[in-house]
Amino acid sequence: MLTHPSPVCDTTPMAENKTQPTEVSVDEFLAAVEHPQRRQDGFELLEMMRDITGQEAVMWGPSIVGFGSYHYKYATGREGDAAAVGFSPRKANLALYGLTYGADADRLLPELGKHKTGAACLYVNKLDDVDRDVLAEMIRTGYKHVMEELHTP
Repeated sequence: MLTHPSPVCDTTPMAENKTQPTEVSVDEFLAAVEHPQRRQDGFELLEMMRDITGQEAVMWGPSIVGFGSYHYKYATGREGDAAAVGFSPRKANLALYGLTYGADADRLLPELGKHKTGAACLYVNKLDDVDRDVLAEMIRTGYKHVMEELHTP
């Protein structure tokens, strides 16, 4: 473990976050999703997240549909911007971002239905596998938590 700052850190700029907002059309991205169920679920999530967050969808990188953005700053000094909540219609599943952060996430996850969790993601095979009311509450509480607790202006 280093007990003093590394000279490399003093002269090397922090790497920029690879996932940045783009000008790509969300509708065109979703329309091009090959898997018909992921495409259909993607359009449903687009409407659901837009309605709940009050934010317009923005493509983050090549495959994440995000709503709102927040600024983060780690103790290491790394900082950047990320989507507050979002999703990615992947080949194997739907990856949902920002929903496991809310204060009620631990209580809501068992009520959600069939899902898996990762480090910061929630994975579902299709929306018909989950309770949409519970999902909506997770979007609401996740978005609120990110914007009120994690956002560092």
